[in-house]
Amino acid sequence: MEFSNRIVFNPSVWRFASKYFYPFVTRFGSSDDMVFLNNGYEENPPMGLPLTASDEPNRAPIQLYHRTATQVKITGKKVLEVSSGHGGGASYLTRALRPASYTGLDLNSVGIDFCRRRHDLPHLNFVQGNAENLPFPDESFDAVINVEASHCYPNLSRFLSEVARVLRSGGHFLYADVFPRDRAAGWDAVLADTSLRMLARKDINEQVLLGMELNSQRAAELINQNVPSFLKRLGVDGTGADKAFHRALKDGEFSWRMYEFIKD
Repeated sequence: MEFSNRIVFNPSVWRFASKYFYPFVTRFGSSDDMVFLNNGYEENPPMGLPLTASDEPNRAPIQLYHRTATQVKITGKKVLEVSSGHGGGASYLTRALRPASYTGLDLNSVGIDFCRRRHDLPHLNFVQGNAENLPFPDESFDAVINVEASHCYPNLSRFLSEVARVLRSGGHFLYADVFPRDRAAGWDAVLADTSLRMLARKDINEQVLLGMELNSQRAAELINQNVPSFLKRLGVDGTGADKAFHRALKDGEFSWRMYEFIKD
């Protein structure tokens, strides 16, 4: 793999990114437009998801959130998103699917401040916290959502245990992520060991590739606007703006998946 792809999803690199890169971009980014951090999703034929004019520029990232979250009905439910980033997914799902409450949790305290200012909506709140030590009582939520984040966690098993703890009986874990091919077996082993029961798995490499193509210009523009020059390489790696990563995904170097789990 080329250099850019060797560092993508390297745990040490992304722990650094979680602790330093994302807070830096949040604090010093030049606009409020970078509200999504995922690569996007599209289908063939296109989903045609109806969006408002303000949501349309973020169609590809929104569609990944929509497909992940609508594996079950979350309308009227109490929902937690772990690693909510800059809050774009939380805002969209709160407005479009009308959960009773939606809590976005993220390690980036600067990002939480950004989300509270940028996404001021009824029934939506943001909390700073660690995915491996969720600051909520047992059986607090009907659904937990996690999108393109768990590959950054030092202990994936610990995260899944926390998800199971905060879910109510009958609650759902709605999950989409990507791992390099050489870490996919380990990912499978951890998922097989969780107390949650898998209801559905979908391989979505093809749909993410289409989403990246749809989102590439937007991603490049946002990185150029919001990321300082000396950090642009890290910002581009692993996005639709990186052609080398696009080729690696097409060649099967990564496994992108969407899951639905239930707590019995």
